Amino acid sequence: MKMKTYRIRKPKIVVVGGGTGLPVILKSLRNQGADITAVVTVADDGGSSGEIRDTIDMAPPGDMRNVLVALSDMPQLYEDIFQYRFDAEDSFLANHAIGNLIIAAVSEMRGSTYDAIQLLSKMMHVDGHIYPSSEQPLVLHAVFKDGTSAVGESKIAIDRKTIDHVFVRNVEGDDTPTAARKVVASIMDADMVVLGPGSLFTSILPNLVIPEIGEALVSTKAEVVYICNIMTQKGETEHFTDADHVRVLNNHLKNQFIDTVLVNTEKVPDDYMDPEIYDEYLVQVKHDFNGLREEGCRVVSTDFLELRDGGVFHDGTKVVEELFRIVFGAKV
Repeated sequence: MKMKTYRIRKPKIVVVGGGTGLPVILKSLRNQGADITAVVTVADDGGSSGEIRDTIDMAPPGDMRNVLVALSDMPQLYEDIFQYRFDAEDSFLANHAIGNLIIAAVSEMRGSTYDAIQLLSKMMHVDGHIYPSSEQPLVLHAVFKDGTSAVGESKIAIDRKTIDHVFVRNVEGDDTPTAARKVVASIMDADMVVLGPGSLFTSILPNLVIPEIGEALVSTKAEVVYICNIMTQKGETEHFTDADHVRVLNNHLKNQFIDTVLVNTEKVPDDYMDPEIYDEYLVQVKHDFNGLREEGCRVVSTDFLELRDGGVFHDGTKVVEELFRIVFGAKV
Protein backbone atom coordinates (compact mmCIF):
# COMPACT_ATOMS: atom_id res chain seq x y z
CA MET A 1 0.00 0.00 0.00
CA LYS A 2 1.39 3.39 -1.04
CA MET A 3 1.77 6.03 1.63
CA LYS A 4 0.74 9.57 0.73
CA THR A 5 3.58 12.05 0.93
CA TYR A 6 2.81 15.13 3.00
CA ARG A 7 4.67 18.33 2.29
CA ILE A 8 4.98 21.55 4.25
CA ARG A 9 3.07 23.38 1.52
CA LYS A 10 1.76 22.86 -1.96
CA PRO A 11 4.05 24.17 -4.71
CA LYS A 12 2.47 27.00 -6.70
CA ILE A 13 2.57 25.86 -10.31
CA VAL A 14 1.25 27.91 -13.23
CA VAL A 15 0.64 25.97 -16.46
CA VAL A 16 0.36 27.97 -19.69
CA GLY A 17 -0.95 26.67 -23.00
CA GLY A 18 -3.90 25.10 -24.76
CA GLY A 19 -4.86 22.11 -26.85
CA THR A 20 -5.09 18.49 -25.81
CA GLY A 21 -1.77 18.24 -23.96
CA LEU A 22 -2.60 20.76 -21.24
CA PRO A 23 -5.41 18.78 -19.50
CA VAL A 24 -3.17 15.69 -19.23
CA ILE A 25 -0.59 17.60 -17.17
CA LEU A 26 -3.22 19.46 -15.13
CA LYS A 27 -5.01 16.26 -14.14
CA SER A 28 -1.75 14.70 -12.93
CA LEU A 29 -0.78 17.88 -11.06
CA ARG A 30 -4.17 17.85 -9.35
CA ASN A 31 -3.67 14.23 -8.32
CA GLN A 32 -0.32 15.18 -6.75
CA GLY A 33 -1.77 18.07 -4.75
CA ALA A 34 -0.21 21.11 -6.41
CA ASP A 35 -1.58 24.65 -6.06
CA ILE A 36 -2.52 24.97 -9.73
CA THR A 37 -3.22 27.95 -11.94
CA ALA A 38 -4.03 27.29 -15.60
CA VAL A 39 -3.57 30.13 -18.09
CA VAL A 40 -5.43 29.17 -21.27
CA THR A 41 -5.10 30.48 -24.81
CA VAL A 42 -7.97 32.49 -26.33
CA ALA A 43 -6.78 32.55 -29.95
CA ASP A 44 -8.57 29.40 -31.15
CA ASP A 45 -10.78 30.14 -34.15
CA GLY A 46 -11.60 26.67 -35.45
CA GLY A 47 -14.38 24.13 -34.89
CA SER A 48 -17.11 24.64 -32.30
CA SER A 49 -15.05 27.24 -30.42
CA GLY A 50 -14.55 29.34 -33.54
CA GLU A 51 -18.21 29.24 -34.51
CA ILE A 52 -19.30 30.30 -31.02
CA ARG A 53 -16.79 33.12 -30.78
CA ASP A 54 -17.90 34.38 -34.22
CA THR A 55 -21.55 34.36 -33.06
CA ILE A 56 -21.12 35.70 -29.53
CA ASP A 57 -18.57 38.28 -28.43
CA MET A 58 -16.57 35.98 -26.16
CA ALA A 59 -13.31 34.12 -25.86
CA PRO A 60 -13.33 30.68 -27.54
CA PRO A 61 -14.53 28.13 -24.96
CA GLY A 62 -13.03 24.79 -26.10
CA ASP A 63 -9.68 24.82 -24.32
CA MET A 64 -11.24 26.28 -21.18
CA ARG A 65 -13.89 23.54 -21.23
CA ASN A 66 -11.21 20.84 -21.25
CA VAL A 67 -9.28 22.53 -18.45
CA LEU A 68 -12.43 22.84 -16.31
CA VAL A 69 -12.97 19.11 -16.66
CA ALA A 70 -9.32 18.27 -15.93
CA LEU A 71 -9.37 20.19 -12.64
CA SER A 72 -12.91 19.24 -11.56
CA ASP A 73 -13.90 16.45 -9.19
CA MET A 74 -17.38 16.07 -10.68
CA PRO A 75 -18.71 12.52 -11.22
CA GLN A 76 -17.91 10.80 -14.52
CA LEU A 77 -21.52 11.04 -15.72
CA TYR A 78 -21.50 14.83 -15.32
CA GLU A 79 -18.18 15.01 -17.14
CA ASP A 80 -19.54 12.89 -19.99
CA ILE A 81 -22.53 15.23 -20.35
CA PHE A 82 -20.37 18.36 -20.23
CA GLN A 83 -18.02 16.91 -22.87
CA TYR A 84 -20.75 15.46 -25.12
CA ARG A 85 -20.50 16.66 -28.71
CA PHE A 86 -23.56 16.69 -31.00
CA ASP A 87 -23.43 14.59 -34.15
CA ALA A 88 -22.32 16.15 -37.42
CA GLU A 89 -25.83 15.78 -38.91
CA ASP A 90 -27.58 17.60 -36.05
CA SER A 91 -28.28 20.77 -38.02
CA PHE A 92 -27.17 23.97 -36.26
CA LEU A 93 -25.98 22.04 -33.16
CA ALA A 94 -23.63 19.94 -35.28
CA ASN A 95 -20.23 19.29 -33.64
CA HIS A 96 -20.87 21.63 -30.70
CA ALA A 97 -19.84 20.35 -27.29
CA ILE A 98 -22.45 20.91 -24.58
CA GLY A 99 -19.78 22.41 -22.34
CA ASN A 100 -18.96 25.03 -24.97
CA LEU A 101 -22.62 26.04 -25.09
CA ILE A 102 -22.80 26.24 -21.29
CA ILE A 103 -19.69 28.46 -21.15
CA ALA A 104 -21.21 30.65 -23.89
CA ALA A 105 -24.50 30.94 -21.97
CA VAL A 106 -22.85 31.86 -18.67
CA SER A 107 -20.53 34.31 -20.48
CA GLU A 108 -23.60 36.05 -21.90
CA MET A 109 -25.33 36.01 -18.50
CA ARG A 110 -22.32 37.52 -16.73
CA GLY A 111 -21.14 39.70 -19.61
CA SER A 112 -17.65 38.21 -19.35
CA THR A 113 -16.00 34.90 -20.22
CA TYR A 114 -13.51 35.49 -17.40
CA ASP A 115 -16.33 35.79 -14.85
CA ALA A 116 -18.12 32.81 -16.40
CA ILE A 117 -15.08 30.59 -15.92
CA GLN A 118 -14.76 31.66 -12.28
CA LEU A 119 -18.43 30.85 -11.64
CA LEU A 120 -18.25 27.50 -13.42
CA SER A 121 -15.08 26.67 -11.49
CA LYS A 122 -17.07 26.97 -8.26
CA MET A 123 -20.01 24.98 -9.64
CA MET A 124 -17.72 22.19 -10.88
CA HIS A 125 -15.59 22.09 -7.71
CA VAL A 126 -12.42 22.95 -9.59
CA ASP A 127 -9.23 22.40 -7.60
CA GLY A 128 -7.17 25.41 -8.68
CA HIS A 129 -7.58 28.58 -10.70
CA ILE A 130 -8.40 28.92 -14.39
CA TYR A 131 -7.80 32.18 -16.24
CA PRO A 132 -8.03 32.97 -19.93
CA SER A 133 -4.74 34.56 -20.99
CA SER A 134 -6.68 37.65 -22.06
CA GLU A 135 -10.23 38.78 -21.34
CA GLN A 136 -10.78 39.52 -25.03
CA PRO A 137 -10.74 36.94 -27.85
CA LEU A 138 -7.52 37.27 -29.81
CA VAL A 139 -6.53 36.81 -33.44
CA LEU A 140 -3.25 35.01 -34.11
CA HIS A 141 -1.08 36.37 -36.92
CA ALA A 142 1.84 34.44 -38.42
CA VAL A 143 4.65 35.94 -40.48
CA PHE A 144 6.46 33.39 -42.63
CA LYS A 145 10.12 33.31 -43.61
CA ASP A 146 9.21 34.26 -47.18
CA GLY A 147 7.62 37.51 -45.98
CA THR A 148 3.99 36.42 -46.46
CA SER A 149 1.55 36.17 -43.58
CA ALA A 150 -1.58 34.35 -42.40
CA VAL A 151 -4.34 35.47 -40.05
CA GLY A 152 -6.17 33.04 -37.77
CA GLU A 153 -4.96 30.05 -35.76
CA SER A 154 -6.74 27.56 -38.04
CA LYS A 155 -5.20 29.07 -41.21
CA ILE A 156 -1.53 29.09 -40.21
CA ALA A 157 -0.62 25.49 -41.02
CA ILE A 158 -2.53 25.19 -44.30
CA ASP A 159 0.26 26.21 -46.69
CA ARG A 160 3.00 24.42 -44.69
CA LYS A 161 5.35 27.41 -44.84
CA THR A 162 8.16 28.01 -42.37
CA ILE A 163 7.01 30.41 -39.64
CA ASP A 164 9.30 33.27 -38.67
CA HIS A 165 7.23 34.63 -35.79
CA VAL A 166 3.69 35.07 -34.50
CA PHE A 167 1.83 37.85 -32.71
CA VAL A 168 -1.71 38.47 -31.46
CA ARG A 169 -4.22 41.29 -31.75
CA ASN A 170 -7.64 41.83 -30.23
CA VAL A 171 -10.54 40.68 -32.41
CA GLU A 172 -12.08 44.14 -32.12
CA GLY A 173 -9.51 46.56 -33.50
CA ASP A 174 -5.74 46.30 -33.69
CA ASP A 175 -5.00 47.16 -30.07
CA THR A 176 -2.19 45.32 -28.32
CA PRO A 177 -3.79 42.67 -26.09
CA THR A 178 -3.53 42.83 -22.32
CA ALA A 179 -3.35 39.97 -19.85
CA ALA A 180 -6.45 38.88 -17.96
CA ARG A 181 -6.84 39.71 -14.29
CA LYS A 182 -4.53 37.81 -11.91
CA VAL A 183 -2.49 36.18 -14.70
CA VAL A 184 0.64 38.29 -14.24
CA ALA A 185 0.39 38.14 -10.44
CA SER A 186 0.10 34.34 -10.60
CA ILE A 187 3.24 34.06 -12.72
CA MET A 188 5.20 36.41 -10.46
CA ASP A 189 4.09 34.53 -7.33
CA ALA A 190 4.68 31.03 -8.70
CA ASP A 191 7.33 28.51 -7.71
CA MET A 192 7.22 27.07 -11.23
CA VAL A 193 5.74 28.03 -14.60
CA VAL A 194 5.17 25.17 -17.03
CA LEU A 195 4.80 25.75 -20.78
CA GLY A 196 3.07 23.00 -22.72
CA PRO A 197 2.90 20.39 -23.90
CA GLY A 198 1.08 21.75 -26.92
CA SER A 199 1.39 23.21 -30.38
CA LEU A 200 4.32 25.62 -30.29
CA PHE A 201 2.98 28.39 -32.50
CA THR A 202 -0.77 28.00 -31.95
CA SER A 203 -1.21 26.87 -28.33
CA ILE A 204 1.79 28.16 -26.36
CA LEU A 205 3.09 31.29 -28.10
CA PRO A 206 -0.33 33.04 -28.39
CA ASN A 207 -0.16 33.43 -24.59
CA LEU A 208 3.50 34.41 -24.39
CA VAL A 209 3.33 37.18 -27.02
CA ILE A 210 0.80 39.09 -24.94
CA PRO A 211 3.38 41.68 -23.78
CA GLU A 212 2.50 41.61 -20.06
CA ILE A 213 2.72 37.82 -19.93
CA GLY A 214 6.02 37.74 -21.82
CA GLU A 215 7.52 40.35 -19.49
CA ALA A 216 6.34 38.40 -16.44
CA LEU A 217 7.92 35.18 -17.72
CA VAL A 218 11.24 36.92 -18.25
CA SER A 219 11.26 38.60 -14.83
CA THR A 220 9.66 35.96 -12.57
CA LYS A 221 11.82 34.14 -10.04
CA ALA A 222 9.84 30.97 -10.73
CA GLU A 223 11.50 28.03 -12.47
CA VAL A 224 10.28 28.17 -16.10
CA VAL A 225 9.95 24.67 -17.55
CA TYR A 226 9.14 23.83 -21.15
CA ILE A 227 7.72 20.38 -21.97
CA CYS A 228 9.00 19.77 -25.48
CA ASN A 229 6.67 18.13 -27.98
CA ILE A 230 7.30 14.50 -28.87
CA MET A 231 6.24 14.79 -32.52
CA THR A 232 6.70 17.47 -35.16
CA GLN A 233 3.55 19.14 -36.48
CA LYS A 234 2.54 19.69 -40.06
CA GLY A 235 2.77 23.36 -41.06
CA GLU A 236 4.22 24.38 -37.68
CA THR A 237 7.36 22.56 -36.60
CA GLU A 238 8.34 20.40 -39.56
CA HIS A 239 11.99 19.26 -39.30
CA PHE A 240 12.31 20.87 -35.84
CA THR A 241 14.71 19.55 -33.21
CA ASP A 242 14.04 20.00 -29.50
CA ALA A 243 16.55 22.87 -29.53
CA ASP A 244 14.62 24.55 -32.37
CA HIS A 245 11.48 24.57 -30.19
CA VAL A 246 13.31 26.27 -27.31
CA ARG A 247 15.08 28.69 -29.66
CA VAL A 248 11.75 29.87 -31.08
CA LEU A 249 10.38 30.50 -27.57
CA ASN A 250 13.47 32.43 -26.49
CA ASN A 251 13.57 34.43 -29.72
CA HIS A 252 9.95 35.54 -29.35
CA LEU A 253 10.65 36.99 -25.89
CA LYS A 254 14.16 38.15 -26.87
CA ASN A 255 15.55 36.46 -23.78
CA GLN A 256 16.78 33.03 -22.71
CA PHE A 257 13.95 32.65 -20.22
CA ILE A 258 13.53 28.84 -20.35
CA ASP A 259 15.29 27.39 -17.31
CA THR A 260 14.59 23.68 -17.85
CA VAL A 261 13.32 21.63 -20.79
CA LEU A 262 11.80 18.16 -20.49
CA VAL A 263 12.69 15.95 -23.47
CA ASN A 264 11.29 12.50 -24.22
CA THR A 265 13.97 10.03 -25.31
CA GLU A 266 11.80 6.94 -25.72
CA LYS A 267 11.36 5.94 -29.36
CA VAL A 268 7.89 5.92 -30.89
CA PRO A 269 7.40 2.58 -32.68
CA ASP A 270 7.48 2.82 -36.47
CA ASP A 271 4.04 3.16 -38.07
CA TYR A 272 2.36 3.31 -34.65
CA MET A 273 0.34 6.50 -35.11
CA ASP A 274 -3.03 6.21 -36.82
CA PRO A 275 -2.84 8.73 -39.71
CA GLU A 276 -6.63 8.81 -40.01
CA ILE A 277 -6.91 10.29 -36.52
CA TYR A 278 -3.59 12.09 -36.00
CA ASP A 279 -2.90 13.44 -39.47
CA GLU A 280 -1.20 16.65 -38.28
CA TYR A 281 1.73 14.86 -36.64
CA LEU A 282 4.69 13.84 -38.79
CA VAL A 283 7.83 12.35 -37.25
CA GLN A 284 9.45 12.21 -33.84
CA VAL A 285 11.29 15.37 -32.75
CA LYS A 286 15.04 14.87 -33.10
CA HIS A 287 17.46 15.70 -30.28
CA ASP A 288 20.08 18.46 -30.36
CA PHE A 289 21.59 18.55 -26.87
CA ASN A 290 24.39 20.93 -27.90
CA GLY A 291 21.77 23.31 -29.26
CA LEU A 292 19.79 23.09 -26.03
CA ARG A 293 22.90 23.95 -24.00
CA GLU A 294 23.47 26.97 -26.24
CA GLU A 295 19.97 28.14 -25.27
CA GLY A 296 21.10 28.24 -21.64
CA CYS A 297 18.66 25.70 -20.24
CA ARG A 298 18.99 22.58 -18.14
CA VAL A 299 17.85 19.42 -19.92
CA VAL A 300 15.94 16.55 -18.33
CA SER A 301 15.80 13.71 -20.88
CA THR A 302 14.05 10.43 -20.11
CA ASP A 303 11.04 8.32 -21.02
CA PHE A 304 7.93 10.54 -20.90
CA LEU A 305 6.09 8.56 -23.57
CA GLU A 306 2.56 7.17 -23.41
CA LEU A 307 1.12 5.23 -26.34
CA ARG A 308 -2.65 4.86 -26.47
CA ASP A 309 -5.50 4.82 -28.97
CA GLY A 310 -3.12 4.95 -31.92
CA GLY A 311 -1.65 8.25 -30.69
CA VAL A 312 1.49 9.55 -29.01
CA PHE A 313 1.14 11.46 -25.73
CA HIS A 314 3.10 12.61 -22.71
CA ASP A 315 2.65 10.37 -19.69
CA GLY A 316 1.17 12.87 -17.21
CA THR A 317 2.30 10.93 -14.14
CA LYS A 318 5.93 10.69 -15.29
CA VAL A 319 6.03 14.36 -16.29
CA VAL A 320 4.55 15.57 -13.00
CA GLU A 321 6.90 13.39 -10.95
CA GLU A 322 9.78 15.16 -12.69
CA LEU A 323 8.18 18.59 -12.21
CA PHE A 324 7.91 17.95 -8.48
CA ARG A 325 11.54 16.87 -8.30
CA ILE A 326 12.52 20.10 -10.03
CA VAL A 327 10.29 22.46 -8.04
CA PHE A 328 11.35 21.11 -4.66
CA GLY A 329 14.99 20.91 -5.71
CA ALA A 330 14.91 24.50 -6.95
CA LYS A 331 13.53 25.76 -3.64
CA VAL A 332 15.93 23.89 -1.34
